[in-house]
Amino acid sequence: MEPDNDLIKQLEKRLESLIKKQQDFNTEINSIRTELNHLKSSNQQTQPIAKKVVESSSTTINDRYSISSEREVKEIKTTSYNESNLISGLETKFKKAGSKNNLEKFIGENLMNKIGIVITIIGLAIGTKYSIEHDLISPLTRIITGYTFGIALLLIGIKLRPKYKNYSAVLVSGAMATMYFITFSAYNFYELISLYVTFGLMVIFTVFTVLAALSYNLQVIAHIGLVGAYAIPFLLSNNSGNVQVLFAYMAVINGGILFISFKKYWKQLFYVSFSITWLIYLAWFIPDYSVNNHFGEALMFASIFFISFYVTFLSYKLIKNEIFNKTDIILLLTNSFIYYGLGYGIIESNTKYESLLGLFTLCNAIIHFIVGYTVFKQKLADKNLFYVIIGLVLVFITTAIPVQLEGNWVTLLWAGQAVTLFCIGRSKKINFYELISYPIIILAFFSLLQDWIVDYSPAYYETDDRIAIIFNINFLSSVLFIGAYALMQFYNNKYSNSETKYPKITNFVNYLIPSILIFTVYYSLRMEIAQYWNQALVDSKISYTPEGETYASFHKDYNLEKFKIIWLYNYTFIFLSGLSFLNIFKIKRKSLGYSLIGISILAIILFLSEGIVTLGELRDSYVEQTLASFYKRGFSCITIRYSSIVLLALLVYSCLKLQQEFPLEEKLKQYFELFIHAIILTVLSNELITWLSINHAEVAYKTGLSILWGAYSLAMIIIGIVQKKQYLRIASMIIFAVTLLKLFYYDLSNLGTLQKTIVFVSLGVLLLIISFLYNKYKNIINE
Repeated sequence: MEPDNDLIKQLEKRLESLIKKQQDFNTEINSIRTELNHLKSSNQQTQPIAKKVVESSSTTINDRYSISSEREVKEIKTTSYNESNLISGLETKFKKAGSKNNLEKFIGENLMNKIGIVITIIGLAIGTKYSIEHDLISPLTRIITGYTFGIALLLIGIKLRPKYKNYSAVLVSGAMATMYFITFSAYNFYELISLYVTFGLMVIFTVFTVLAALSYNLQVIAHIGLVGAYAIPFLLSNNSGNVQVLFAYMAVINGGILFISFKKYWKQLFYVSFSITWLIYLAWFIPDYSVNNHFGEALMFASIFFISFYVTFLSYKLIKNEIFNKTDIILLLTNSFIYYGLGYGIIESNTKYESLLGLFTLCNAIIHFIVGYTVFKQKLADKNLFYVIIGLVLVFITTAIPVQLEGNWVTLLWAGQAVTLFCIGRSKKINFYELISYPIIILAFFSLLQDWIVDYSPAYYETDDRIAIIFNINFLSSVLFIGAYALMQFYNNKYSNSETKYPKITNFVNYLIPSILIFTVYYSLRMEIAQYWNQALVDSKISYTPEGETYASFHKDYNLEKFKIIWLYNYTFIFLSGLSFLNIFKIKRKSLGYSLIGISILAIILFLSEGIVTLGELRDSYVEQTLASFYKRGFSCITIRYSSIVLLALLVYSCLKLQQEFPLEEKLKQYFELFIHAIILTVLSNELITWLSINHAEVAYKTGLSILWGAYSLAMIIIGIVQKKQYLRIASMIIFAVTLLKLFYYDLSNLGTLQKTIVFVSLGVLLLIISFLYNKYKNIINE
């Protein structure tokens, strides 16, 4: 029992300690309630109270969790939960009270004075405009009154600075805005002061505003004093159209912002100034620009604005070594492309200088190159800034190529630029270079497509200026393009890019480059083959005057058009077969293998739908000797079909080898096997029709086809039984069903008695054989 007594005493002791702490806690709660009553008078007292409560509660919780008794632990958890709720509630109330006070303080001390000064300036501008319209006071009096008001506002602001710095800053900025528009009015509307005096005053006001903003270290002065000054010409505008004054006025203001950026780089100020300047310029340029009146000044001020913002942007990046981010990229690109677009439009509108568009584009590239080189050489900023500037250099060089050059040179230069950037970026692990090369890769490809459309246009076939097959500039440019993309693919295979920041884009390009390469190799030769037959068709044109007719008639050997179609299919079969075997023995890429199987199937389907029909037309021209008096209809019209059949068989074989190298799913294998049977049956049917036509037995082709299809159905049944392939047996039944439908709904109406007898007996015997096979091998079939 003695151990139990000791435990009881120990627990009683701990209980007394707990009760004492609970009393202390109640006392603390009462103290907090007292403090809450004084909360409205002093917001700052909340933080030490909350801190004290947290510390007290933390100590209490730690002490209580040292108790080992399960009952005590439960009690402590409940108490701690209540304490936490109380602290949380107090903090929420403190934050709400603090936020209300902060909002009230912000409105009363900051927002209201800014709104007040803006309203005052607007009211002054409206009043001035009203007095002008109604001629209430003389121009000189208006200007003197305006200056008086501005100076008074400035003196009051300076006077209040020691005690009310923020309020004083608002008054000073409002005073400077007033000085700006009064000076502008004195020169532009009343001509009371000369241009030199105007700009002298503007410079003085700008310098003073800049110094005031730096002295106060407040961005609001610059916002109201400089950016607010942009609105002055429009508030007082009388539609005089004096663009030179407006843009010069804006340039002075931008100069002040430029200087501040070297000191402070207040981003909001820069963003607002940037946006307003270009918006004002565009708002004037789009509706009012005239090449005869504004060419020089439009280009000059666009250049001034571009350079001032470019320098402003770079100043903080270089001086403060600030990290380059996405917003900076957008800003830099926007400034460059707005200026280039405006400059391009201005120069293009003047026929005298239109030939300098390429030089203008190149000058943009040179400007960015000088900046990029300086940044790199002096190590003035992080690499991201350097990469973006060099990217701009490449963009403008790329743009200058089509602007100044034409035709194949554009394609070749873009291809060379793409391969250079890609190979350097991939081998040197410079992701930026590789990323820049991607759009140029696509640009060069589309440029090549455009060259093909123009250079192989049918319009050239009718002229004496013929293109030599293979040995021409178009094919040479295609070969050089292929060489460039082959080099890119070599580097793509040799150097992996696992460290890229854009894996999805890189993976896409890993498929894009070989796809473009294969497409270009295929089509470059295809265009030459088509060119040969097109020119031969033009050369076959003859004229003759029929007997009894006055006017001559013209004929062309349209068999040449059909030969072109067949040889294009033959070339396609050779190309796909060769690429398939190259992939099997050398490249060994599964994705390419599957793609080749799909493309080959598509090519075969097109051949069976168009090529077979074209072969039939050539056969008919041989049999009927169409236009034989003008053109030779030799046996080549028949023999060409066997070159196609052999190459078709080669393509099917290459697909089977691809399927063995890169196995397909079982279901796809079955479909492909059925597709091969469809090819064989189609070719055999066409051969039967061909030889019946050659032997002038066209009336027998219906009977022959029905018997052929029935026989082939039997062959498929036998293969399906031997190889235990149910899908072949089912397909053969479908073929036989189609044959019977053809017999009853198409053949019978045109067949004689003997033909009907032959076909019915033949198909009946075939059905009996099929039924016999099913009965004899039913065990195998059931398995």
